[in-house]
Amino acid sequence: MIKSMYPFWSAILSALLAQLLKPIIYYFKTKKWNLHLVIDSGGMPSSHTALVSALALSVGLQEAFSSTIFAVTLVLAVIVIYDAANVRYYSGQNIKVTQQLVKDVQENLHTEFDDPIYQIKLKDVLGHKWMEVIAGLLLGALIALVFHYGL
Repeated sequence: MIKSMYPFWSAILSALLAQLLKPIIYYFKTKKWNLHLVIDSGGMPSSHTALVSALALSVGLQEAFSSTIFAVTLVLAVIVIYDAANVRYYSGQNIKVTQQLVKDVQENLHTEFDDPIYQIKLKDVLGHKWMEVIAGLLLGALIALVFHYGL
């Protein structure tokens, strides 16, 4: 059962490990603990990328790289990785710009906006920088290889 389902398990383990690594890597960069990063999106390494890269590589190793199911998982991986590094990343950047604009307008007008929409704290880290994506890809590939070859 585990051997036949190892693409699933390697994908899940890769995503979980990536999430667990985020606060540790953050600590080494900042010397501050932020355990909330375990459940956050964004950051180093990309858990989405780790998951889909482990899945695609595991399927390729188990079913053959010429199989239709590998092609499907590879296309899924490319879409998710592109989304993590581009669409979601730039959405986060847009949130930062919008929040700064609201703050600047409030400061220049010397007023606070009454509408509760301006009080909502939006998450500004949604996606990933390419280095975080590459780290997730390497993590996912490593976990897939460990599962397949029992390294």
